[in-house]
Amino acid sequence: MKASAPGKIILFGEHAVVYGRPALAVPVTQVHAEVEIAGSDSTGIWIHTPDINLHAELNSLPSDHPIAAVVHNFLFLSRTFASPSGRGARGEGRLPHFNIRITSTIPVASGLGSGAAVTVALVRALSSYLNYPMSDEEINAFAYDIEKLHHGTPSGIDNTVVTYAKPVYFVKNQPIELFKVGAPFTIVIGDTGIPAPTKESVADVRKHWEADKEMWESVFDEVGKISSEARDSIERGKTRELGELMNQNHALLQEMTVSSPELDRLVEAARKAGAIGSKLSGGGRGGNMIALVEAENAGEVSSALVSAGAKRTLITTVS
Repeated sequence: MKASAPGKIILFGEHAVVYGRPALAVPVTQVHAEVEIAGSDSTGIWIHTPDINLHAELNSLPSDHPIAAVVHNFLFLSRTFASPSGRGARGEGRLPHFNIRITSTIPVASGLGSGAAVTVALVRALSSYLNYPMSDEEINAFAYDIEKLHHGTPSGIDNTVVTYAKPVYFVKNQPIELFKVGAPFTIVIGDTGIPAPTKESVADVRKHWEADKEMWESVFDEVGKISSEARDSIERGKTRELGELMNQNHALLQEMTVSSPELDRLVEAARKAGAIGSKLSGGGRGGNMIALVEAENAGEVSSALVSAGAKRTLITTVS
C-alpha cells in the first residue's frame, strides 16, 4: 500500500495568517513524501525512514516523536471509532504486524511542508492499509492536530495545501477556498540551508503582538490586503503584478523580525538577477525564499541564488 503527498510553498501572508488574515499557498509537486506499508512476519509495527537513518519498532520511540505520534494517534482514532459496518482497523481491534517505509525528497525544516507531507502521506497509507476510510476533510483535521503538537500555534496552511494539493486561499477558522490560476507563472525557490525554527518565530511574533496589539494588527492588515490583491492578480492572469506585492510583503516580514541576513541576501540577489519580485517564504529566519521570474530567466536567477549562498534551488511552475 503506497500513498504520497506534495510539498508546498507559501506565496503571501505568512505569520499574519495566524491572526486571521488571508494567506496564499500552492503545492510544489516536484518534491513529495511517499509512504509504503507492507505486511511483516516480525512482531510489531516497524518504521523505516532511510532519509534520517531511522529503523525502529513503534513502541521503542518516544510518544511525541513526529512519526510515532502520527501512528499512535491514527491507531487510537481507528480503534476507538471502529464500527460493525466495517470502518475500523483490520482484525476487529487486533493490529496486524507491518512495516512502514517513509521516503521524502522534501528538504526538512525548509518551509516546504516536509512534516505535513509526511503526515498526510502516512495517514493516507494507514487509512487504506487498515481499512479505515478518511475524507480529505478528516485527513486535513488530523494533520492539523499533529502540526499543533510540533509547532505550537500553526496557521493550518501547510496541512491544508498538502492535503488538497491545490492552490489555496486560506483564512484560519473559515471554509477552505481553492482558487484557479489565470495564467501559469514561474517561481524559483532558494533554500538557505538553515533550518527554519517555525515554532520560535511564531512565538516571537506573538510576543511583539502582545506588547503592542494595535500596531501589529495594523501590520497584519497590510499583509492581508496584499494577499487579497495577490489572489485577484493570479485569478486574472496578471501575474507580473505579484512582483511588487512580494517585495512589499517581504518588507513587512522584515518588520516582524522573521527575516535573516541570509534570506535578505538571497532576496536581494534574485532582484538584481532580474526577478520580478522576491520574498522569504514560511516561518523565516532560515528555510526558503521565493522569486517570481519570467520562465526564460529562471536559470539565471537560480544561478545567482547559488552564488549568493543558496544551498539548493528549485524551479516550479504554478498552474
